[in-house]
Amino acid sequence: MSKCALCGSDASPVASVLGICGPCLREDEDAAREAGEKSRRAVRERTDGRPAPSGEGEKAVRCRVCAQRCVLAPGEAGLCGLRENEDGRLKRTGGPPGAARLDSYFDPHPTNCVGAWICPAHTGCGHPAFARTPGPERGYKNLSVFYRACNLDCLFCQNWYFRLPGGRYASPEELAEEVDEATSCICYFGGDPGPHLPHAIKASRLALDEARKHDRALRICFETNGLIGSELLPAVMDLVVDSGGLLKFDLKAFSGNVHRALTGSSNRVVLDNFRKAASMIRRRPDPPPLMASTLLVPGYVDRAEVESVARFIASVDPTIPYSLLAFHPDFLLADLPPTSKEEAREALDVARRAGLTRLHVGNIFLDA
Repeated sequence: MSKCALCGSDASPVASVLGICGPCLREDEDAAREAGEKSRRAVRERTDGRPAPSGEGEKAVRCRVCAQRCVLAPGEAGLCGLRENEDGRLKRTGGPPGAARLDSYFDPHPTNCVGAWICPAHTGCGHPAFARTPGPERGYKNLSVFYRACNLDCLFCQNWYFRLPGGRYASPEELAEEVDEATSCICYFGGDPGPHLPHAIKASRLALDEARKHDRALRICFETNGLIGSELLPAVMDLVVDSGGLLKFDLKAFSGNVHRALTGSSNRVVLDNFRKAASMIRRRPDPPPLMASTLLVPGYVDRAEVESVARFIASVDPTIPYSLLAFHPDFLLADLPPTSKEEAREALDVARRAGLTRLHVGNIFLDA
Protein backbone atom coordinates (compact mmCIF):
# COMPACT_ATOMS: atom_id res chain seq x y z
CA MET A 1 0.00 0.00 0.00
CA SER A 2 1.30 3.48 -0.88
CA LYS A 3 2.19 5.98 1.80
CA CYS A 4 0.95 9.55 1.87
CA ALA A 5 3.52 11.98 0.45
CA LEU A 6 2.63 14.55 3.12
CA CYS A 7 2.25 12.65 6.39
CA GLY A 8 4.05 9.43 5.46
CA SER A 9 1.24 7.28 6.81
CA ASP A 10 -0.20 4.17 5.18
CA ALA A 11 -3.12 3.95 7.63
CA SER A 12 -5.52 5.15 4.94
CA PRO A 13 -5.62 3.97 1.29
CA VAL A 14 -3.69 6.33 -0.99
CA ALA A 15 -4.39 6.51 -4.72
CA SER A 16 -1.20 6.63 -6.76
CA VAL A 17 -2.61 9.32 -9.04
CA LEU A 18 -2.97 11.61 -6.00
CA GLY A 19 -0.17 10.44 -3.70
CA ILE A 20 -1.90 12.13 -0.76
CA CYS A 21 -4.35 10.65 1.74
CA GLY A 22 -7.83 11.99 2.34
CA PRO A 23 -7.18 13.37 5.85
CA CYS A 24 -4.23 15.42 4.56
CA LEU A 25 -6.26 16.74 1.65
CA ARG A 26 -8.96 17.94 4.01
CA GLU A 27 -6.41 19.96 6.00
CA ASP A 28 -4.14 21.33 3.24
CA GLU A 29 -5.83 23.64 0.76
CA ASP A 30 -2.70 24.15 -1.35
CA ALA A 31 -2.14 20.41 -1.65
CA ALA A 32 -5.79 19.90 -2.61
CA ARG A 33 -5.63 22.60 -5.28
CA GLU A 34 -2.48 21.08 -6.74
CA ALA A 35 -4.05 17.61 -6.60
CA GLY A 36 -7.15 18.89 -8.39
CA GLU A 37 -5.09 20.33 -11.22
CA LYS A 38 -3.13 17.08 -11.45
CA SER A 39 -6.34 15.05 -11.49
CA ARG A 40 -7.85 17.14 -14.25
CA ARG A 41 -4.78 16.75 -16.43
CA ALA A 42 -4.64 13.00 -15.78
CA VAL A 43 -8.29 12.46 -16.75
CA ARG A 44 -7.95 14.45 -19.97
CA GLU A 45 -4.68 12.83 -20.96
CA ARG A 46 -6.27 9.42 -20.45
CA THR A 47 -9.30 10.22 -22.63
CA ASP A 48 -9.69 12.84 -25.36
CA GLY A 49 -6.48 14.80 -24.68
CA ARG A 50 -8.37 18.10 -24.65
CA PRO A 51 -6.89 20.64 -22.19
CA ALA A 52 -8.98 22.58 -19.70
CA PRO A 53 -9.67 26.21 -20.65
CA SER A 54 -7.08 28.74 -19.47
CA GLY A 55 -9.36 31.78 -19.29
CA GLU A 56 -6.67 33.94 -20.85
CA GLY A 57 -6.55 36.16 -23.93
CA GLU A 58 -7.74 39.50 -25.16
CA LYS A 59 -10.88 37.99 -26.74
CA ALA A 60 -11.74 35.58 -23.91
CA VAL A 61 -15.45 34.85 -23.52
CA ARG A 62 -17.49 33.31 -20.69
CA CYS A 63 -19.95 30.46 -21.16
CA ARG A 64 -22.99 30.73 -18.87
CA VAL A 65 -24.89 27.49 -19.56
CA CYS A 66 -23.74 25.57 -16.47
CA ALA A 67 -22.39 26.61 -13.09
CA GLN A 68 -18.73 26.22 -14.10
CA ARG A 69 -18.93 29.54 -15.99
CA CYS A 70 -15.86 28.63 -18.06
CA VAL A 71 -13.80 31.52 -19.45
CA LEU A 72 -12.43 30.51 -22.85
CA ALA A 73 -9.46 31.97 -24.67
CA PRO A 74 -9.69 32.08 -28.48
CA GLY A 75 -9.55 28.53 -29.82
CA GLU A 76 -10.37 26.94 -26.45
CA ALA A 77 -13.38 24.81 -25.53
CA GLY A 78 -15.11 24.72 -22.15
CA LEU A 79 -14.66 21.93 -19.60
CA CYS A 80 -17.55 20.03 -21.18
CA GLY A 81 -16.20 20.48 -24.70
CA LEU A 82 -19.59 21.53 -26.10
CA ARG A 83 -18.82 25.20 -26.75
CA GLU A 84 -15.69 27.00 -27.92
CA ASN A 85 -14.37 30.49 -28.47
CA GLU A 86 -14.07 31.29 -32.15
CA ASP A 87 -12.36 34.65 -32.48
CA GLY A 88 -14.16 36.13 -29.46
CA ARG A 89 -17.55 34.51 -30.10
CA LEU A 90 -19.04 31.50 -28.36
CA LYS A 91 -20.12 28.71 -30.71
CA ARG A 92 -21.04 25.03 -30.59
CA THR A 93 -18.29 22.50 -31.26
CA GLY A 94 -20.30 20.06 -33.38
CA GLY A 95 -23.61 18.68 -34.54
CA PRO A 96 -26.70 20.33 -36.01
CA PRO A 97 -28.05 23.47 -34.32
CA GLY A 98 -29.93 22.65 -31.12
CA ALA A 99 -28.95 18.96 -31.16
CA ALA A 100 -27.05 17.12 -28.43
CA ARG A 101 -24.62 14.18 -28.66
CA LEU A 102 -26.14 11.36 -26.68
CA ASP A 103 -27.14 7.73 -26.39
CA SER A 104 -30.76 6.85 -25.59
CA TYR A 105 -32.30 3.51 -24.78
CA PHE A 106 -35.20 1.95 -22.91
CA ASP A 107 -34.93 0.22 -19.54
CA PRO A 108 -37.92 -1.90 -18.45
CA HIS A 109 -39.31 -1.21 -14.98
CA PRO A 110 -38.26 -1.92 -12.35
CA THR A 111 -34.78 -0.53 -13.19
CA ASN A 112 -31.55 -0.25 -11.19
CA CYS A 113 -31.79 3.55 -10.93
CA VAL A 114 -30.04 5.09 -7.90
CA GLY A 115 -33.43 6.42 -6.79
CA ALA A 116 -35.36 3.20 -7.45
CA TRP A 117 -36.06 2.60 -3.75
CA ILE A 118 -38.20 5.77 -3.55
CA CYS A 119 -39.41 6.02 -7.16
CA PRO A 120 -43.10 5.67 -8.17
CA ALA A 121 -41.97 3.16 -10.82
CA HIS A 122 -41.06 0.78 -7.99
CA THR A 123 -43.42 1.82 -5.23
CA GLY A 124 -46.55 3.07 -7.03
CA CYS A 125 -46.37 6.17 -4.83
CA GLY A 126 -48.43 9.01 -6.27
CA HIS A 127 -50.69 6.74 -8.34
CA PRO A 128 -52.52 7.65 -10.51
CA ALA A 129 -51.14 11.17 -10.97
CA PHE A 130 -47.46 10.16 -11.04
CA ALA A 131 -47.45 6.37 -11.47
CA ARG A 132 -49.12 4.15 -14.05
CA THR A 133 -49.87 1.39 -11.52
CA PRO A 134 -50.43 1.27 -7.73
CA GLY A 135 -47.37 -0.98 -7.37
CA PRO A 136 -44.25 -1.62 -9.48
CA GLU A 137 -44.78 -0.46 -13.07
CA ARG A 138 -44.19 -3.82 -14.72
CA GLY A 139 -44.80 -3.62 -18.44
CA TYR A 140 -43.70 0.02 -18.59
CA LYS A 141 -40.26 1.50 -19.26
CA ASN A 142 -37.86 4.36 -18.73
CA LEU A 143 -36.26 6.36 -21.54
CA SER A 144 -32.63 6.70 -20.43
CA VAL A 145 -30.81 9.66 -21.98
CA PHE A 146 -27.03 9.46 -21.63
CA TYR A 147 -25.41 12.77 -22.52
CA ARG A 148 -21.87 12.49 -23.85
CA ALA A 149 -20.25 15.42 -22.05
CA CYS A 150 -19.56 16.48 -18.47
CA ASN A 151 -18.27 19.54 -16.63
CA LEU A 152 -16.22 17.58 -14.05
CA ASP A 153 -13.09 15.43 -14.34
CA CYS A 154 -13.70 12.65 -11.81
CA LEU A 155 -10.90 10.20 -11.11
CA PHE A 156 -13.45 7.47 -10.31
CA CYS A 157 -15.76 7.99 -13.30
CA GLN A 158 -17.29 4.66 -14.32
CA ASN A 159 -18.70 6.18 -17.51
CA TRP A 160 -15.45 7.82 -18.69
CA TYR A 161 -15.91 6.40 -22.21
CA PHE A 162 -18.44 9.17 -22.93
CA ARG A 163 -15.42 11.35 -23.77
CA LEU A 164 -14.48 9.07 -26.68
CA PRO A 165 -16.08 9.16 -30.14
CA GLY A 166 -19.55 7.69 -30.25
CA GLY A 167 -23.20 8.44 -29.68
CA ARG A 168 -25.44 10.33 -32.06
CA TYR A 169 -26.85 13.81 -32.41
CA ALA A 170 -30.54 14.25 -31.63
CA SER A 171 -32.67 17.38 -31.52
CA PRO A 172 -35.13 17.94 -28.64
CA GLU A 173 -37.95 17.12 -31.04
CA GLU A 174 -36.34 13.84 -32.13
CA LEU A 175 -35.72 12.81 -28.53
CA ALA A 176 -39.29 13.64 -27.47
CA GLU A 177 -40.63 11.51 -30.33
CA GLU A 178 -38.96 8.43 -28.79
CA VAL A 179 -41.43 8.56 -25.90
CA ASP A 180 -44.26 6.11 -26.57
CA GLU A 181 -47.35 5.10 -24.60
CA ALA A 182 -45.38 2.58 -22.49
CA THR A 183 -42.76 5.17 -21.41
CA SER A 184 -43.51 6.33 -17.88
CA CYS A 185 -40.35 8.36 -17.20
CA ILE A 186 -37.36 10.04 -18.82
CA CYS A 187 -34.04 10.08 -16.95
CA TYR A 188 -31.19 12.37 -18.02
CA PHE A 189 -27.68 11.44 -16.89
CA GLY A 190 -24.30 10.77 -18.49
CA GLY A 191 -21.72 12.45 -18.43
CA ASP A 192 -23.95 15.05 -16.87
CA PRO A 193 -27.11 16.85 -18.00
CA GLY A 194 -25.83 20.18 -16.63
CA PRO A 195 -24.13 21.39 -19.84
CA HIS A 196 -27.12 20.11 -21.89
CA LEU A 197 -30.01 21.58 -19.92
CA PRO A 198 -31.47 23.77 -22.69
CA HIS A 199 -31.80 20.59 -24.76
CA ALA A 200 -33.20 18.46 -21.90
CA ILE A 201 -35.71 21.11 -20.81
CA LYS A 202 -37.10 21.57 -24.33
CA ALA A 203 -37.33 17.82 -24.98
CA SER A 204 -39.05 17.29 -21.63
CA ARG A 205 -41.66 19.97 -22.23
CA LEU A 206 -42.47 18.53 -25.66
CA ALA A 207 -42.80 15.00 -24.28
CA LEU A 208 -44.93 16.14 -21.34
CA ASP A 209 -47.28 18.10 -23.59
CA GLU A 210 -47.91 14.98 -25.65
CA ALA A 211 -48.32 12.70 -22.61
CA ARG A 212 -50.84 15.06 -21.01
CA LYS A 213 -52.95 15.05 -24.16
CA HIS A 214 -53.49 11.33 -23.50
CA ASP A 215 -53.69 11.64 -19.70
CA ARG A 216 -50.54 9.53 -19.23
CA ALA A 217 -48.16 9.93 -16.31
CA LEU A 218 -44.64 10.82 -17.48
CA ARG A 219 -42.00 11.60 -14.87
CA ILE A 220 -38.94 13.74 -15.62
CA CYS A 221 -35.76 12.86 -13.70
CA PHE A 222 -32.21 14.17 -13.67
CA GLU A 223 -29.07 12.62 -12.18
CA THR A 224 -26.45 15.34 -11.80
CA ASN A 225 -23.22 16.43 -10.14
CA GLY A 226 -25.09 19.57 -9.09
CA LEU A 227 -23.24 22.10 -11.26
CA ILE A 228 -26.47 23.39 -12.76
CA GLY A 229 -26.65 27.00 -13.89
CA SER A 230 -28.67 29.06 -11.40
CA GLU A 231 -30.82 30.49 -14.19
CA LEU A 232 -31.96 26.99 -15.24
CA LEU A 233 -32.40 25.33 -11.85
CA PRO A 234 -35.99 26.64 -11.36
CA ALA A 235 -37.01 25.23 -14.76
CA VAL A 236 -35.48 21.86 -13.84
CA MET A 237 -37.32 21.79 -10.52
CA ASP A 238 -40.62 22.76 -12.14
CA LEU A 239 -40.31 19.81 -14.52
CA VAL A 240 -39.37 17.41 -11.72
CA VAL A 241 -41.96 18.52 -9.19
CA ASP A 242 -44.87 18.89 -11.60
CA SER A 243 -44.27 15.51 -13.29
CA GLY A 244 -43.66 13.39 -10.16
CA GLY A 245 -39.99 13.00 -11.08
CA LEU A 246 -36.79 13.09 -9.08
CA LEU A 247 -33.68 15.30 -9.07
CA LYS A 248 -30.74 13.18 -7.91
CA PHE A 249 -27.72 15.09 -6.63
CA ASP A 250 -24.41 13.24 -6.51
CA LEU A 251 -22.82 14.87 -3.45
CA LYS A 252 -19.32 13.52 -4.03
CA ALA A 253 -17.80 15.05 -0.87
CA PHE A 254 -18.53 17.78 1.64
CA SER A 255 -14.95 18.98 2.01
CA GLY A 256 -14.17 21.38 -0.82
CA ASN A 257 -10.57 20.17 -0.74
CA VAL A 258 -11.50 16.50 -1.18
CA HIS A 259 -14.04 17.35 -3.87
CA ARG A 260 -11.46 19.37 -5.79
CA ALA A 261 -8.83 16.63 -5.57
CA LEU A 262 -11.24 13.94 -6.83
CA THR A 263 -13.03 15.97 -9.53
CA GLY A 264 -10.87 18.99 -10.39
CA SER A 265 -13.51 21.46 -9.18
CA SER A 266 -14.94 23.13 -6.10
CA ASN A 267 -18.28 21.99 -4.66
CA ARG A 268 -19.41 25.37 -3.34
CA VAL A 269 -22.02 25.86 -6.07
CA VAL A 270 -23.12 22.22 -5.73
CA LEU A 271 -24.05 22.72 -2.08
CA ASP A 272 -25.71 26.05 -2.82
CA ASN A 273 -27.76 24.47 -5.60
CA PHE A 274 -28.85 21.64 -3.31
CA ARG A 275 -30.16 24.17 -0.78
CA LYS A 276 -32.00 26.06 -3.53
CA ALA A 277 -33.51 22.87 -4.95
CA ALA A 278 -34.69 21.83 -1.49
CA SER A 279 -36.49 25.15 -1.10
CA MET A 280 -38.56 24.34 -4.23
CA ILE A 281 -39.92 20.91 -3.23
CA ARG A 282 -42.48 21.87 -0.59
CA ARG A 283 -45.42 21.95 -2.97
CA ARG A 284 -44.95 18.20 -3.65
CA PRO A 285 -43.43 16.39 -0.67
CA ASP A 286 -44.40 12.92 -1.87
CA PRO A 287 -43.15 11.11 -3.84
CA PRO A 288 -39.87 12.82 -2.93
CA PRO A 289 -38.69 15.21 -5.68
CA LEU A 290 -35.09 15.47 -4.41
CA MET A 291 -32.49 13.01 -3.14
CA ALA A 292 -28.73 12.79 -2.66
CA SER A 293 -26.21 10.02 -3.09
CA THR A 294 -22.53 9.64 -2.20
CA LEU A 295 -19.98 7.15 -3.50
CA LEU A 296 -17.94 5.68 -0.62
CA VAL A 297 -14.39 6.02 -1.99
CA PRO A 298 -12.02 4.24 0.45
CA GLY A 299 -9.50 6.60 1.98
CA TYR A 300 -11.17 9.74 0.65
CA VAL A 301 -14.95 9.69 1.01
CA ASP A 302 -14.90 8.03 4.42
CA ARG A 303 -17.08 8.19 7.51
CA ALA A 304 -15.87 11.74 8.24
CA GLU A 305 -17.02 12.91 4.81
CA VAL A 306 -20.31 11.04 5.07
CA GLU A 307 -20.99 12.57 8.48
CA SER A 308 -20.41 16.06 7.08
CA VAL A 309 -22.58 15.41 4.02
CA ALA A 310 -25.36 13.92 6.17
CA ARG A 311 -25.27 16.83 8.63
CA PHE A 312 -25.49 19.23 5.71
CA ILE A 313 -28.53 17.43 4.24
CA ALA A 314 -30.18 17.22 7.67
CA SER A 315 -29.69 20.95 8.16
CA VAL A 316 -31.63 21.51 4.93
CA ASP A 317 -34.32 18.86 5.48
CA PRO A 318 -33.78 15.60 7.42
CA THR A 319 -36.46 13.81 5.36
CA ILE A 320 -34.56 14.16 2.06
CA PRO A 321 -33.59 10.62 0.96
CA TYR A 322 -29.88 9.78 0.99
CA SER A 323 -28.26 6.78 -0.69
CA LEU A 324 -24.74 5.51 0.02
CA LEU A 325 -23.12 3.77 -2.94
CA ALA A 326 -20.32 1.22 -2.87
CA PHE A 327 -17.12 2.08 -4.72
CA HIS A 328 -15.72 -0.32 -7.27
CA PRO A 329 -12.09 0.18 -8.43
CA ASP A 330 -12.21 1.79 -11.87
CA PHE A 331 -10.63 4.33 -14.20
CA LEU A 332 -7.83 6.28 -12.42
CA LEU A 333 -8.65 4.94 -8.95
CA ALA A 334 -8.31 1.30 -9.93
CA ASP A 335 -5.61 0.82 -7.26
CA LEU A 336 -8.01 1.51 -4.38
CA PRO A 337 -9.94 -1.32 -2.68
CA PRO A 338 -13.72 -1.70 -3.07
CA THR A 339 -16.00 -0.55 -0.28
CA SER A 340 -16.33 -3.19 2.41
CA LYS A 341 -19.54 -4.14 4.18
CA GLU A 342 -18.08 -2.79 7.42
CA GLU A 343 -17.37 0.59 5.81
CA ALA A 344 -20.89 0.72 4.40
CA ARG A 345 -22.44 -0.16 7.76
CA GLU A 346 -20.37 2.50 9.54
CA ALA A 347 -21.33 5.12 6.96
CA LEU A 348 -25.00 4.22 7.27
CA ASP A 349 -24.81 4.49 11.05
CA VAL A 350 -23.05 7.85 10.86
CA ALA A 351 -25.69 9.22 8.47
CA ARG A 352 -28.48 8.01 10.74
CA ARG A 353 -26.90 9.64 13.80
CA ALA A 354 -26.57 12.88 11.83
CA GLY A 355 -30.37 13.03 11.77
CA LEU A 356 -31.39 11.68 8.36
CA THR A 357 -34.52 9.53 8.34
CA ARG A 358 -34.60 8.04 4.82
CA LEU A 359 -31.41 6.08 4.16
CA HIS A 360 -30.35 3.39 1.73
CA VAL A 361 -27.19 1.47 0.75
CA GLY A 362 -26.93 0.73 -2.97
CA ASN A 363 -24.89 -1.79 -4.98
CA ILE A 364 -24.45 -5.44 -4.14
CA PHE A 365 -20.75 -6.13 -4.71
CA LEU A 366 -19.61 -5.20 -1.21
CA ASP A 367 -16.72 -7.20 0.20
CA ALA A 368 -17.21 -9.21 3.39
